Amino acid sequence: MMKEEVSSSVLENVYKAEERLKDVVVKTPLAVNNNLSAIYESNICFKREDLQRVRSYKIRGAYNKMATMSEEELSKGVVCASAGNHAQGVAFACQTMKVKGTIFMPLPTPGQKLEQVKMFGGEYIDVVLFGDTFDESKDAAMRFCKDHNSVFIHPFDDPAIIEGQATTALEILEQTEGVVDYLFVPIGGGGLAAGVCTVFQQLSPQTKIIGVEPSAAASMKKAIEKGKPVLLEKISRFVDGAAVQQVGDLTFERCKDVLYDMATVDEGLVCETILSLYNKDAIVVEPAGALSVAVLEKYREEIKGKNVVCIISGSNNDITRMEEIKEKALLHAGLKHYFLVRFPQRPGALKTFVMDVLGPDDDITYFEYTQKNSKEKGIAVVGIALKQNKDFIPLIDKMKQYDFFVNYLNNDPSLMNLLI
Repeated sequence: MMKEEVSSSVLENVYKAEERLKDVVVKTPLAVNNNLSAIYESNICFKREDLQRVRSYKIRGAYNKMATMSEEELSKGVVCASAGNHAQGVAFACQTMKVKGTIFMPLPTPGQKLEQVKMFGGEYIDVVLFGDTFDESKDAAMRFCKDHNSVFIHPFDDPAIIEGQATTALEILEQTEGVVDYLFVPIGGGGLAAGVCTVFQQLSPQTKIIGVEPSAAASMKKAIEKGKPVLLEKISRFVDGAAVQQVGDLTFERCKDVLYDMATVDEGLVCETILSLYNKDAIVVEPAGALSVAVLEKYREEIKGKNVVCIISGSNNDITRMEEIKEKALLHAGLKHYFLVRFPQRPGALKTFVMDVLGPDDDITYFEYTQKNSKEKGIAVVGIALKQNKDFIPLIDKMKQYDFFVNYLNNDPSLMNLLI
């Protein structure tokens, strides 16, 4: 078959998926964000998949896949591996379709996502915590499938999964007045991006689709650079919804020639975006859900005067992570700094530091000090929050002037991981 014929047949399958899902998923709103539209002088809309029934788009692919399986296949039970959102979609489908499911999740999965999976699946699912990453959980799930003759529901690299996720793109085009000039889509394994590319390539080829990944887990970007999916040796799990070591073969093939660009975003900027969306728009997003918004600044000039859509992929954020998110945001903004500080072991040393070194708006937020046997000096770890990042250089200068400065810790990743 010609490439165009293949694309057309896939699009037909997407329409069939839409029909299958019409009574299962929510047609989520495509809402103008007035705040960002003013900032970027564009018409910026959010596709609010965070308002989906399982609070992410993953229900689309999971349910569509299971709805296309035979009764015989379903009777053997289904298995999946997921950092959270795909697991919730599969769990929901298991309960709705009365199918037994076993769900493998990485050990560091946020507690909120774990509880949601159990809630959506009820008595029809068992949860197995295994491994530190999605890929380790996936390997265990595949072994389980082989041992129990069950069907594996892949989170992204499966035609039916991709076609289910692609219904998001059909809705965007249906809800849009005029042309979508730029579409920003978060990428983990690439299922959503592959679905979006499939639809827009056929129905809106002029749209520039930009994939967005966390910089510490940029598996699609690396795959495009190398011309094939490659396994990243090490990734950060912080943006858990997009922390995948290797994109799928199928998702890569669907994305590689259609994506206009691939962009990455640092974790600190993701955290800033999470807080900004909450404070300014009362929108709660998980780290992966913030990717498409966090990247806008990189494209400020390109998107000016254009119609822009950002897919907000999910809102399954654990409230216990908020302190870490706030800390990372402050570090990224240059408003939080950690130092090794030398305090002479004499009365008044700390008073001198507070009165003569710190600026009027500086605040000590962390202080750890152990008195040594030496009477000459004592080293403390001190965290200082600033109101403006321009106050950083004067702070350093005064610390050195009064001989308090020993070392600056923000640039040491191993030490910073211990502190935050």
